[in-house]
Amino acid sequence: MRALLNYIYVHILEKDRDQCGKTFTLASGLRVHLKIHTKEKPHMCSLCGKSFSLLNILKEHQKRHSDVKDHMCFDCGKSFFTAADLRKHQTVHTGGKPYKCSHCDQRFDWPGYLKIHEKLHTGEKPHTCDQCGKSFAQKSNLKIHMRIHTGEKPHTCDQCGKSFAQKSNLKTHMMIHSGEKPHTCDQCGKSFVKKDHLKGHMKIHNRDKPHVSHS
Repeated sequence: MRALLNYIYVHILEKDRDQCGKTFTLASGLRVHLKIHTKEKPHMCSLCGKSFSLLNILKEHQKRHSDVKDHMCFDCGKSFFTAADLRKHQTVHTGGKPYKCSHCDQRFDWPGYLKIHEKLHTGEKPHTCDQCGKSFAQKSNLKIHMRIHTGEKPHTCDQCGKSFAQKSNLKTHMMIHSGEKPHTCDQCGKSFVKKDHLKGHMKIHNRDKPHVSHS
C-alpha cells in the first residue's frame, strides 16, 4: 500500500513541479506541501481563530500573541516574531536581495532565482531536449529552444508582420524600423544594428594591420 501511495504522489509531484518547481525526497513532504496549492488550512489558532496550511506556520503565528521574538538580526540586533519577518527586515541590510550566491557576490530576492543562478557555477543542466539531446540549466531556455523544432514564432513585429522565435530577435529586428544602430566602429564611426555586423566590419580595418593584439 505504501508503495502505491508513493507511486501516486510521484505523479502528483510531476504535475506540482510545473506549478512551483519545488521537489521532495519523501511523499510525506509532498503531501504537506500540496496544502499550499489546495488552500487547505487544517491548523487553527485557538486564540484568534485564524487558520494555516502548515503547523509550523501556526506556531510562528502564535508567537505574536505571546510577544516572543526569538529571531534576531545579527547585523543590527533587532528581534522579530517569525523567520519571515526577519528575512523581510534583512532586505534593509542587503538592498532587497537577501539570498547570496555561495560562489560569487551576486544576490537575489527569491531563493528560486538563486538556485537557477548557481547552476551556472556547477554546470548543472537538468532540462534536456527530447528531440536533439541538447541540455539547459533553466526550463525556460529549453522551452525557447523547442521552438526550433516546432517552428513556433510567437513574437511578431507590429510594423511588418514578421515573426520570431525569440523576443530578443524581435527587439533587434525593430531597430530596422526605428533606425537605431547601437554598435559603432571606433575607427571610422560607422554604426550597425547587430554586434556581429560590427565585428565583420572591423576586419576591414584590421586587414591592413597584421600585427594587431587581441588580448
